[in-house]
Amino acid sequence: MKRFYKDVAVVSALSGATIELDGRPVRTPKNSALAVQTEALAEAIAEEWRRQDEDIVPESMPLFRLANTAIDLVAGQRGAVVDNLAGYGGTDLLCYRAGEPEDLVQRQGQLWSPWLSWAEAEHGARLVTTNGIGHIAQDEAALAALHRAVDGHDVMELAAMNDLVTIAGSLVLALAVSAGALDVAAAWAAVRLDNEYQAERWGRDAEAEAHAAKLRGEFEIAARFMDLHRAG
Repeated sequence: MKRFYKDVAVVSALSGATIELDGRPVRTPKNSALAVQTEALAEAIAEEWRRQDEDIVPESMPLFRLANTAIDLVAGQRGAVVDNLAGYGGTDLLCYRAGEPEDLVQRQGQLWSPWLSWAEAEHGARLVTTNGIGHIAQDEAALAALHRAVDGHDVMELAAMNDLVTIAGSLVLALAVSAGALDVAAAWAAVRLDNEYQAERWGRDAEAEAHAAKLRGEFEIAARFMDLHRAG
């Protein structure tokens, strides 16, 4: 699509803030009004519109995409989204450990175990671990506690959580990032621990590295979206 506007402005509204292109409000793909809670988030989305050149490239507007997802998709099926994300607690990355070699076992213990302890202390969710990839059943009370933690997020936060959880494969890490207990760099190191270990042993693959970099970018955007949404 060709760029059809000159000016981009953020306008304060009762519902938060909206964005106007040449005085006309931006709408979502499903034609809903695009309104976000904070001017900080609105300004960041507006900047994505300002950076467009002759052609509008949707892939270069990830914050706008997340806002659209929240308004058009999450809001209408919030319960299903919460259930889906909470379900990751039953197969959390942090619970599936290597039995060997010893240095990998130690790394997993150092990077992963503190966040399982955090989940128990913060949310009352005690998850158990196993060696290998065979499924291990988690206590229903722990899963219910994680469900409550996810349910405490609003629709904008859930849109960001969806990316954090699905990219990481870990609900616990996503909750820790959401709570501000874990920064993005440390979370990503935990997510990529096994991959990095294999790369150190067997060498790096350019295609895999490029894919990992793309995922990290999306992970960082989701965390930034959540921070901007909460900015006072």
